Amino acid sequence: MKSTLSLLALSISLTAVLTACVTINIYFPAAAAEKAADKIIDEVWQLKDGVAMPASKVPEKTTEKVIEPPAK
Repeated sequence: MKSTLSLLALSISLTAVLTACVTINIYFPAAAAEKAADKIIDEVWQLKDGVAMPASKVPEKTTEKVIEPPAK
């Protein structure tokens, strides 16, 4: 009985260790990432130099009302 419990504990421990070693690789296209980085850098430099962002890039103010849940 004791050896069965030891074997079960060892199996569970080994399974936990093996599942913890899973690596997930995500592919980011280098060209797209570099293009996005260049765009962000250009925008930061424009703001730093005091140049306003183009009108198409400025977020518009919304007139939506915020609905809050009733107080309890």
